[in-house]
Amino acid sequence: MPLTVLLVDDEPLVRAGLRAVLEAQPDIEVVGEAGDGAAVIPLIRRLRPDVVAMDVRMPLMDGIEATRAVLRTVPDPPKIVVVTTFENDEYVYGALRAGADGFLLKRARPAEIVQAMRLVVEGDSLLFPAAVRQLAAAHGEEHGNAGARAAMERAALTGREGEVLRLMARGLSNAEIAARLVVGGETVKSHVSSILAKLGVRDRTQAVIAAYESGFVAPG
Repeated sequence: MPLTVLLVDDEPLVRAGLRAVLEAQPDIEVVGEAGDGAAVIPLIRRLRPDVVAMDVRMPLMDGIEATRAVLRTVPDPPKIVVVTTFENDEYVYGALRAGADGFLLKRARPAEIVQAMRLVVEGDSLLFPAAVRQLAAAHGEEHGNAGARAAMERAALTGREGEVLRLMARGLSNAEIAARLVVGGETVKSHVSSILAKLGVRDRTQAVIAAYESGFVAPG
């Protein structure tokens, strides 16, 4: 089955460019388009895409609110990748905090766009980990609070889970974590699943944000 993508952007030229790049791949199909976040939920329910490529800034409903709405109302929601012009942007961090699985720059090369769609579905590594770390380091402290610290304490991660989370925050994939800790890939996958469950987050991007905002991982 092909990997299916829904494109959401208020600029038709951006949608056309993304469609051309993605549909050049034999295993990727663009199943629909929308010009604003307000139109996303009905399309997701009808088309059931694997990934939504969502512009972060749109006139009626931006990518942050649309992401929140999707995760709040759609059972088994798709992966969401926000598409942005500027990577070090409060809007991007807001979208990630709202539950987006990663972000993609509009100036990204075609190979990066394709890789982003595949990686976010696999879920074994962060999209553009250096950029996510920079965002978390830049904005995590200002959003961090006693609630984030208390949530991390309640999670009661084991020592090994703490090691895995710190390596996730450094951008390592499951395979790289397994090599670093000299354990099997399935063991790392089990630890990651446990970390997500204990933190009450849906993917590793939100786990990394929680690690920074709680002070569990320090910037730098």
